[in-house]
Amino acid sequence: MTNFREVTTQELIDRQKNGALVIDVRPVDAYNGWKLKNEARGGHIQGAKSLPAKWTGYMDWIEIVRHKKIEASREIIIYGYNRDEAQNVAESFKKAGYSKIAVFNHFLDEWVSDETLPMSYLPKYKQLVSAHWVNELISGGKPAEYDNDKYVVVHAHYRNRDAYLTGHIPGAIDMDTNALESPETWNRRSPEELKKALEEHGIRADTTVILYGKFMFPDNDDEFPGSAAGDIGAIRNAFIMMYAGVKDVRVLNGGFQSWEDAGFEVSREDVPKQAEEEFGVKIPAHPELAVDVPEAKEIIASPDAELVCVRSYPEYIGEVSGYNYIEAKGRIPGAIFADCGSDAYHMENYRNVDHTTREFHEIIENWEQNGITPNKHLAFYCGTGWRGSEAWFNAWLLGWPHVSVYDGGWFEWSNDPTNPYETGIPETV
Repeated sequence: MTNFREVTTQELIDRQKNGALVIDVRPVDAYNGWKLKNEARGGHIQGAKSLPAKWTGYMDWIEIVRHKKIEASREIIIYGYNRDEAQNVAESFKKAGYSKIAVFNHFLDEWVSDETLPMSYLPKYKQLVSAHWVNELISGGKPAEYDNDKYVVVHAHYRNRDAYLTGHIPGAIDMDTNALESPETWNRRSPEELKKALEEHGIRADTTVILYGKFMFPDNDDEFPGSAAGDIGAIRNAFIMMYAGVKDVRVLNGGFQSWEDAGFEVSREDVPKQAEEEFGVKIPAHPELAVDVPEAKEIIASPDAELVCVRSYPEYIGEVSGYNYIEAKGRIPGAIFADCGSDAYHMENYRNVDHTTREFHEIIENWEQNGITPNKHLAFYCGTGWRGSEAWFNAWLLGWPHVSVYDGGWFEWSNDPTNPYETGIPETV
């Protein structure tokens, strides 16, 4: 075992000011704000990057490190909840050829307990829960940041009950995304339809809903590629539920993958839905979360708003439509680009390798480069609404004050021949 240099709290402060990169190897949930060790303050050392110790077990670990721009030329200071996890990650860096490595072993006993030392956290971290949090809830416990006596765990999918029946969180019911959005338009359903669907799934406005889905390697050559992208569908459902008026919507960070990684029990029971008689509030309780074509056009024309395109670059420049049921190719003029990743069914630029939500500082950095900032009204869109909903959820978790989903997206826009469109590489992206 290598004897890495240990730095004191003051040395960490001084070295960080001089360019050292601080690396947090705790779980992403702790980084976001959850107090997994009952610490006095949640979050991470301000300026630290997230690189969970769990990831050292991945074959492509060093590629993850490089993708996060952690360069071998920089001094790195590693900390975690305990000495062992910091030591193990430090050893991985040494094997990869890094030489300027130190460890900090006083995060809990010195940094967290000193209110003068800066920490950062995801403002709405409690809506992004861990598998351990869900397990405590369904086991009859009272997990942190939960004060309710009514909850429903929902396994989201699109036309794919087999994804649910082949393994799900015990007690979870299934919900097809078609229950909340129309397969004809891919827009959210009418208030009357939403009310009926939510009540049939046992959901009231005051029910805590925990949503998750399964990533099943979507293939664009399939007839219904979205059937393998339940992980994105879960966040689409979360958006529509919040629009309708569900007050406490949580998303399992990492989806079903996180549940499996934690080693918890998997069920194959077809859990019956327990219907509710009344949703409890008028739908939509939050109409401001959704934008339609007239508002989208106003946003494009406004200096205080942006229409944000959460599609792949080939879609953005008009090489492909992105979908086997959309013929038109191109982009909405005036929209700014917020690259989703490789195609219409993947969100690599918003996800970590284990499907947990990407480090929020990195998302902010990418957005700011394209003028996506919290002082504007932002309406996120994609082809039909799923990827736009996930990007919106990230902005909402950040506490950005005026964020919406342009629900119709490219599908609705391109279906009207009077709407303008562009193709090719824009002058500025």
